Amino acid sequence: MSGESAQAGLRRDAVGLREVLFQSITAMAPAAAVAASIPSGAAFAGGSLPLSVLIALVACLFTACCVAELARELPAAGSVATYAAQGLHPAVGFLVGWGYVFVEALVPPLLLLQLGFTTAGTLHQEWSAYPAGLWWPWSLAGAVVIAAAGYFGVRASARFGTVLGAFEVLVLLVFAGWLIAEAGGDNTLSVFGTAHTADGYEGVGGVFAGSVYTVLAFAGFEAAAPLAEETRDPRRTMHRAVLGAALAIGLFYVVTTYAMTVYFGPGRFAEFGASGAASWDGVARASFGLFWVLVFLAVVNSAVANANACATVSTRTAFALARIRVFPSVLATLHPRHRSPVAGIAVQAVVAVGVVLGLGLGYDPVTAFLLLATVIVTVVIGVYIVVNLACAGYFLRRRRDMLKPVRHLLFPLLGIVAFVPALLTAAGLPVFDFVTGLTAPVSYAGPVVGVWMAAGAVVLCVLIRRHPGRVAETARVHLDEIPAHDLRQNGAVQR
Repeated sequence: MSGESAQAGLRRDAVGLREVLFQSITAMAPAAAVAASIPSGAAFAGGSLPLSVLIALVACLFTACCVAELARELPAAGSVATYAAQGLHPAVGFLVGWGYVFVEALVPPLLLLQLGFTTAGTLHQEWSAYPAGLWWPWSLAGAVVIAAAGYFGVRASARFGTVLGAFEVLVLLVFAGWLIAEAGGDNTLSVFGTAHTADGYEGVGGVFAGSVYTVLAFAGFEAAAPLAEETRDPRRTMHRAVLGAALAIGLFYVVTTYAMTVYFGPGRFAEFGASGAASWDGVARASFGLFWVLVFLAVVNSAVANANACATVSTRTAFALARIRVFPSVLATLHPRHRSPVAGIAVQAVVAVGVVLGLGLGYDPVTAFLLLATVIVTVVIGVYIVVNLACAGYFLRRRRDMLKPVRHLLFPLLGIVAFVPALLTAAGLPVFDFVTGLTAPVSYAGPVVGVWMAAGAVVLCVLIRRHPGRVAETARVHLDEIPAHDLRQNGAVQR
């Protein structure tokens, strides 16, 4: 690839470590996870939920380490699809990309639904004249903001995410410090033991049950990887961003969960949830005056930031698959000035608005949110399991000289072990006693995923028969093809 053609692709050296670090951080939606996802584990772990969060952090770091290792070796916009293609087989890479683009395209509508019903509900609670059901204008406003950020290129989008991510983390950390100070003599390290688990889930079993639900709050730590071709010194930066985001936000989860547990009371923390008096919003309203407004803004901010980050992921992954013509080539169309995948951004915006209005008005926004969340988590965790396998496969098959048994074999195995229970939980398969079966329409998530992946298998068979070379190109790392003098001119660092 010539220097000229290299410049015809995504904009090189557009962002650095700070921006890609916050790309992963905002994709994890830390404020929304603290307020909604993590408390779901309290029904099992009770006041021992901080220990559940700590266990989930360790478990997720195994997979984050695998993603970081592959991101350093294979800096590509295709990210997880390229990793699976290189470590396992190009056909697996295609299917991973097919599933990953699908669910990452569904994350923005998921968060836009949350933005809509959270804002409308809060306004109705404060001013009863505002209709609680008038949620959709807020969702549409969020869709416009996200599309505009994407249109102006990765630099604008990433900096927007950095500001939003810094705000939500800062607000929750300040609130956590306040809670710890107010708890005073009730601060205790016993919440990192098994003494406070919920009734019926005593001991280690309750802690591990809580950690399964907590694992879901870490989804998105790999979101920096699709920005590899637009990042300065991508091999080093991607590695640091993926690991740094998982570790930093994991510790953030531990601190904030500890703070609320000791303030609310470990003995009654099994009652804690995502709404009502026994929730982050409820505690802020009851005890800390107008500070609840900042907590509310942090959660809303988290929804917008997460939607923005995942729109970037879906459009970059789609671009990577479109330029090798396994996806429609129109998705590889770039803006001549901003070098943003404008066709993909337009499609993403249409999908987001269509899904938000179709499901949100067809059911209701909360039910639509739960259905989309189940679809997304099921596929994302499946992708994580495949990436763990790909890490072992890549270093065994292609880079045996660099193989480190602990990092490249043991960590992938432990990552798979950690995510299998979470996958079963997300799918509502009652293999464990704490997993409950899903009810309609949330139970439709499994068939939806099955139909989409079956369609992907059909497309794969057609491509293998008619254009086998295109499938093989899923393993292509375009950045490696730029001549050395172009890399030096662009400020990139060769391996």
